Amino acid sequence: MSVDQAIELANEIPLFFETEIRKLSLAHNMILANSLESKVDDPRFDNSAMDGWAVKEADCTTPNSKLEIIGTIQAGSSEQIEVKQGQACRIMTGAPIPSGADSIVMIEDSVILDGFVSIIGPARPHFIRKQGENITIGEIGLESGSKLKPSHLAMAAMMGYAEIPVIKPPKIAIIGTGDELIEPGQPLEAGQIYESNTTALVGLVSEMGCEPVKFPFVSDDINSLRKAFDLAASECDAILTSGGVSMGEWDLVRRLMEKEGDIKFWKILIKPGGPPLFGSWKNTPLFGLPGNPVSSQIVFLSIVVPWISNSCGYHPIQGPKLFDKVRVKLLSAAKGTKNKVTLRRIQISERDDILIGEVPENQGSGNLRSMIDCNGLTFLPMGVDGKPGDIIDALWLR
Repeated sequence: MSVDQAIELANEIPLFFETEIRKLSLAHNMILANSLESKVDDPRFDNSAMDGWAVKEADCTTPNSKLEIIGTIQAGSSEQIEVKQGQACRIMTGAPIPSGADSIVMIEDSVILDGFVSIIGPARPHFIRKQGENITIGEIGLESGSKLKPSHLAMAAMMGYAEIPVIKPPKIAIIGTGDELIEPGQPLEAGQIYESNTTALVGLVSEMGCEPVKFPFVSDDINSLRKAFDLAASECDAILTSGGVSMGEWDLVRRLMEKEGDIKFWKILIKPGGPPLFGSWKNTPLFGLPGNPVSSQIVFLSIVVPWISNSCGYHPIQGPKLFDKVRVKLLSAAKGTKNKVTLRRIQISERDDILIGEVPENQGSGNLRSMIDCNGLTFLPMGVDGKPGDIIDALWLR
């Protein structure tokens, strides 16, 4: 089936999550569960954007206007001062504008002498920050599904929140399968390789706002795999497996899901990464990802990312994102596939205000290094080849 059909079917079994209340200091990189309305106006009152003088603009229209100094207002002051014609009040950045003033003169545009100030520069009305010009009481300042960066948390604090509702990261089990796989750092024997897919999946799951739970590797034994699935389903909200989903005799993830699980789809029309499956094991969503390193990551980006985003209600712009959809001008050819969408690795850069893409030759699904050397993927429709000079859709990886 197509990628869109696969996503639609996966969305029928959404990822379960809960919410919790966290202090702002503990909410960095969490996902906001509900939109927040401001409890205050910002600014709360008209205030000065500069150190200078609060004046009437009409008093400063002639060169070297001389005004009487009537006092000083500091930030945080509650003193009531009125500026009348021919007067100026010294004011600090952030201090409330005194009654009667409508402009600010910068301190460097003035000269003080014997209780008077001579104005030698312009009076600037726009140096007054107006009450509520940034946000007003009741206005939504942060939208649900946003990934909370320092600026988001500062905004929440400014709006009056000490604690905020966030999504408690869903737990996603990550299970690698295969007799040939060995933990990095261990000695290799003949026929063995270091396992890398689960390491990548741990990082990808984390970047999508979830908690990865990495399980021990499972050998090519269906009873061991069943036990791993049972444990993962009891402890986690979803399961990701790596390997064992293709057509081989030892592709046990597929065989076990066919016999004892509930499969919603198997195989999608993309290259690389065609044989993934999705379904549920004891009511827990399960994605079976391909064993080839590049295919595993591309399937995660193509299907698992939108599934998590949809399930958790992530904001389309402010929420967790692993790529941006862009238009790229090809500098080299990108071969398509007759009956599949083709996601070839591509190096994207900017030149003359447009995005350009170069396609390396080695596009094997086992070439993990290509995911380091490249920063994007083509998104060629079925049966379409990308020729040099063509402008195509692409995914710009973050």
